[in-house]
Amino acid sequence: MNIVIVDYGTGNIKSIQFAFKRLGVEAILSSNPEIIKAADKVIFPGVGEASSAMKMLKKSGLDKLIPTLEQPVLGICLGMQLMCNYTEEGNTKGLGIFKANVKRFSNAVKVPQMGWNTIKNLKSDLFKGIHESDYMYLVHSYYAENCDEAIATSDYEMQYASALAKDNFYGVQFHPEKSSIVGEQLLKNFLKL
Repeated sequence: MNIVIVDYGTGNIKSIQFAFKRLGVEAILSSNPEIIKAADKVIFPGVGEASSAMKMLKKSGLDKLIPTLEQPVLGICLGMQLMCNYTEEGNTKGLGIFKANVKRFSNAVKVPQMGWNTIKNLKSDLFKGIHESDYMYLVHSYYAENCDEAIATSDYEMQYASALAKDNFYGVQFHPEKSSIVGEQLLKNFLKL
């Protein structure tokens, strides 16, 4: 199976690569549009600040490529947020794959949300063998609003979308590569989509 992790100068790329290696799959890093288009599955990672990350995507033309991909695509953390319409972080227009907008948690809670939180309202084959209220690992100051495309939610200050799906596109706010056996199960499920 040909798995490509989009390399656009941001992200937790090595830990995702190692997570796939533990599953017996070699995931390659690439920013080459032809290699990305030819992949069986695409991982769109992201750690960092939204407006800088979007500039990197535009510089390489990946902002135009990603929404046109037809194979299963998994956005992780900032990757998922960039797949949304808009994020308040740096007042940034996203890729518009998901209708959701991304907002900042208020100062009424500790920001960033960092650590383990439960996922609920699971609605996709991405969560096969994963149970309501299982824990995933998160580090984020911004969240996608709960919406029709939500396939999982979490609570922190309010209920927000911790996973989104539309057609062949999936996004998770949490880090499956850091979420122990539950995260590993999610990656296995993604490989089977």
